[in-house]
Amino acid sequence: MTPRAEKRLIAGPAGQIELALDWPMQQPATGLACVGHPHPLYGGTMDNKVAATIARTFAALGWLAVRFNFRGVGASHGAHDAGHGETDDFLHVVRSVPDLDGVSERLPANCPVALAGFSFGSFVAARAAQQLAASARPADYLVLVGAAAGKWPMPDVRGDTLVIHGENDETIALTAVLDWARPQGLPVLVIPGADHFFHRRLTTLKARISAHIRGMSQFDAAEQSH
Repeated sequence: MTPRAEKRLIAGPAGQIELALDWPMQQPATGLACVGHPHPLYGGTMDNKVAATIARTFAALGWLAVRFNFRGVGASHGAHDAGHGETDDFLHVVRSVPDLDGVSERLPANCPVALAGFSFGSFVAARAAQQLAASARPADYLVLVGAAAGKWPMPDVRGDTLVIHGENDETIALTAVLDWARPQGLPVLVIPGADHFFHRRLTTLKARISAHIRGMSQFDAAEQSH
């Protein structure tokens, strides 16, 4: 069954933010996932097929997945801010969505939180994760697809971050991603033959994200039982 999508407008740091909530079939949701889209100055929106695939993957796993349009895109107010204001908005969405009407009663308190992003959205998600890590409530999962290394100053990330890249990515070179990951000892999952937008590889992308989240969830559950 296809997860149900719901669009909303919420107040944000630079005006209203346009959201898409991808609801799981089961209730209540298992966790909250927030997904960032590719560069808005090159046509990126929350409806990008890779961003939507990431969100629907989480929804299929029982999570509430939230996509939102960056500043100046769609019905979101403001103007492009090179990742700075977008990070503020990403953090605002993560912190605000659980308290929205119709969400608070369907999302458990202190549920797991996942941050994810594609291309430019990976840069924003990684920045948001870095800021949350310095707070009392760090993100539980981080998924970076088509990581923006070499294009924007990607911060270091946790060793359990899932990084997925296409072998034939023509926008962000795989070598740049490896150069960013190497000093961190960070594994990179390479999908053979995939381009930047994972044409004809979205099913593989979904399967790899699902396996990672399921595996980490089982590990966390086992750790808590000891």
